[in-house]
Amino acid sequence: MRPLRSFDRRPLTLFQPHPARRMRVIATGLLVLMLAIFIFTHRLQGDAAWIGYAQAFSEAALVGGLADWFAVVALFRHPLGLPIPHTAIVPKNKDRLADNLAGFLQGNFLTPPIIARRLKDVDMAGAAARWLASPGKAMGPRGGVARFAMQMMDAADNKAISGLVRGGISSNLEKLELAPLLGRILDRSIDEGRLQPVFDNAVVWLARILDENEGLIRDLVQERTQWVLRLAGVDERVANALINGSRKLLADMAADPQHPLRIKVMIALKDMAFDLRYLPETQAKVERYKSELIANPELGRFLDGIWGNLKETLRTSLTDPKAALSGRLGEGIRSLGTTIDSDARLRHSLNKYARRAITGLVADYGRQIVSIVSDTVKRWDTATVSDRLERAVGRDLQFIRINGTLVGGLVGLTLHALIVTF
Repeated sequence: MRPLRSFDRRPLTLFQPHPARRMRVIATGLLVLMLAIFIFTHRLQGDAAWIGYAQAFSEAALVGGLADWFAVVALFRHPLGLPIPHTAIVPKNKDRLADNLAGFLQGNFLTPPIIARRLKDVDMAGAAARWLASPGKAMGPRGGVARFAMQMMDAADNKAISGLVRGGISSNLEKLELAPLLGRILDRSIDEGRLQPVFDNAVVWLARILDENEGLIRDLVQERTQWVLRLAGVDERVANALINGSRKLLADMAADPQHPLRIKVMIALKDMAFDLRYLPETQAKVERYKSELIANPELGRFLDGIWGNLKETLRTSLTDPKAALSGRLGEGIRSLGTTIDSDARLRHSLNKYARRAITGLVADYGRQIVSIVSDTVKRWDTATVSDRLERAVGRDLQFIRINGTLVGGLVGLTLHALIVTF
């Protein structure tokens, strides 16, 4: 016997009525009860006062209940199958309702001010940092995050998402004032001493390049030295002086943070930062380079491939999280999460940029996002639309029928009491 799968263990629901269906039975039963009372009291002989009150209550309840039954049924179908005008409202206006629903969602939920206000107090960077610091459980093959992520990736339209990624990145690059941003980053990095380690690594790299290419330098000096000077060994002395002088310069720069050449380089970078932030000519040049980069077909192909590469990387990481999170990659992910979580200023900056990015995406693609709702509803057949809406609000609609029956009866009872009294 085959083992039972998860859906085999679900309770049998064949004879469990849906709440809307149960309320429909109650509302219809109440209407039938009013009809029975109405018939019984009209057949009953006698002049008892209660008979008149019962007749008035049941008659008005029948009218109220039938009117509300007609109104409820007319929303989804033709009452009794008769093509009465202005009935079957939902099926006839399915496409218009879909467009109105999409417009309602966009106008009331997907506007930049609303999104910005909702995200103002959300610590997205903090949540991401805590997740990165300990991602193993959530990323495990049985973890909810991993399972949900793989399902979403499988269901995604790769071509549409690639286009969305490319369009979003290109659009944000076009809007971004790159030169002032680069100037501020460079200026702050110099002031906070963050470029010193970069400079140290550059000096070490240059020293290694010098050692690896010593033979090439000697050959070049020899080629450019006249043969008479070569006989006197001038080429050897020049090469030695050039190589040894370069080594000494690099060693001095590595050992002395206040070396004059290092200071000159930092001053030049400081001037560059000022030009990027305040000189229109430099900003125009950077904008021109940025436009040329965005228009480059190679960048377009690279952006198109971002989603595909990211999807494969994520799938590998999610299916084999131990391998993905081991070694330097895992340490780097956890270190990144710890760093972000412990740096309040960094979290504030990341949250600010995330809010701007999400708000920008909503402003640019809000219509496309809500069109998923309208397109989905438009693809449903009329029976599906009616059935799903009726299931969603059917219970409340049946309460309208019940209330209409009871309220109608009370109104009839009140009118009869006024007639009898006055």
